[in-house]
Parts: sequence; C-alpha cells; structure tokens
Amino acid sequence: MLGQRIATAAVLLLILVGALSLSDPRPFELLMALFVGCALWEWWRLTLARRGEAAGPCVPAILAGAALGTALAAWRGLGGGGDLTADAGGAAWIGLWVAVSLVWVFVLVPMLFRASAQAEPRNPWLTALAPFALLAAWSALATAFGRGVVFLLTLMALVWVADIAAYFVGRALGKHKLAPHISPGKTREGAVGGIVCAVAFVLACAVFPGTFGAALVARWGWGGTFALAVVLAALSIAGDLFESLIKRRAGVKDSSGLLPGHGGVLDRIDALIPVLPLAVLLS
Repeated sequence: MLGQRIATAAVLLLILVGALSLSDPRPFELLMALFVGCALWEWWRLTLARRGEAAGPCVPAILAGAALGTALAAWRGLGGGGDLTADAGGAAWIGLWVAVSLVWVFVLVPMLFRASAQAEPRNPWLTALAPFALLAAWSALATAFGRGVVFLLTLMALVWVADIAAYFVGRALGKHKLAPHISPGKTREGAVGGIVCAVAFVLACAVFPGTFGAALVARWGWGGTFALAVVLAALSIAGDLFESLIKRRAGVKDSSGLLPGHGGVLDRIDALIPVLPLAVLLS
C-alpha cells in the first residue's frame, strides 16, 4: 500500500509540475477539468446510491462526470485560458463563487454538527449542489492560476498545511473528538493546531510579493488577513468533514479507487472545494 501511495503521488506530482511549468494555462485547466469530472462522478455515486450500493456502477454519475469534464475541457481547450473574471462572463463566475461560499458557510458547515451519519445516503439536495460546488472550485482554481503559479501554490498550501498540521497535532495532543459521529479520528486539538499552522503560513508568506498572503494583506491589512486565514483554514477542515459524512452515510471508506493508495479524486480535493471560491473572492 505504501508503495502504491508513493508511486501514485509521484506520477501526479510530475503531471502537475509539468502543467504548471507551461506558459499556456490550458493544459493545467484541462487537467483540472478531468479531476472535476471524476470528482462529480464520485460525489454522485455517494449521494445517489442507497446504503451499501455506492461501490457499484451508477450510470447517472458516470454520464454527469463525463459531461462536465468534457464540456470544460472543450470550452477552455478552444479558448485562451486564464483569469475567468477577465472574460465577458466574469460577473457570473463571481456570482457563483458568492452563492456557493454562502451555502458552505451558512448551510453546510452548521449541518455538519447536527447531521446524522446514519441517514439515508441518497440526498437530492446534496446531489444538486455537487456540480455547482465543483464548478465554482474549478473556475476559482483557473482564476488563481491566472494570477500566477506562486499565488496558486501558496493558496493551495494553506489547505495542505491545515490538513497536515491537524493530523500530527491531533495524534500528539488530541483528546477531545471534533465530530465523532462523522470522523472519530479527528480531534478539536488537531483542528486548532491545523488552523494555527495555516494562519502562521499565510502570514509568513505574506512578506513575499505574488503570494496569496501578500494579496490578502494588500486588500485587508494584517488584522484582516489573520481573521480571513482563520476562516479559510476552518473551512478546509469542514470540507474534509463533509466528504467524510457522505462517505459514512454511503458505507464506503474511499470515494473511489481511481488513485491507487489514495482512494479517489474527491478524497484528495475535498478540503479545497469550499476554500477556493471564497479565497479567490477575498483576494
């Protein structure tokens, strides 16, 4: 299993570095379109199936994922790529980010602390939300890349730092469960440690031009950046918990087996999905 994880991670890293190293943004956008299509398939497998059926074939999920991924790839492959807000439809993308961010902050996050993990996995509302949430994340990612590779990577690193720090702090100091009905392994101490480390990372990188942290400081000042980094780091933890909830309801460990040793695409991007639209809006 460890060998599989390392091999898969190495291949994905090489592909990602190759796409990011090109001056043309379209290869990166096409790669992300593929990821989003796969993530939609996985999400719908979890919210369309009845308990115990999520591991089987789900034709609507397959068709929806293929349609979304193909549509995005065709559209951006034929276009110029880059910052979506610079196009004629920029206001529509911003509106989508605002709407999806409001749903995450005021609907989904509060739901996590009262939702039953034993509820029926088939959920029309969460199924309908999936394409909008994933499209918002994809478009925010494309726009972030249009602002520079350093900006993109430091934005994504906020989520990675929060996740890694939460894991290690939780293992070392964790005593109080964060949401035991969803994910018994996550602790409040780990969540706090993840948020603290993510905030420290954003503030540290803010002294370097072109970073996500620098963009936040330029717009909101140091105090505002501190507060917003706390919100974004907490939202990344909520995204992880949300995916854990729909997997637990469906009775599966991973969203799929697309990435050997790592589970599915959704398992790798769950924390990014709620963070990206709001982060790009704020910066």
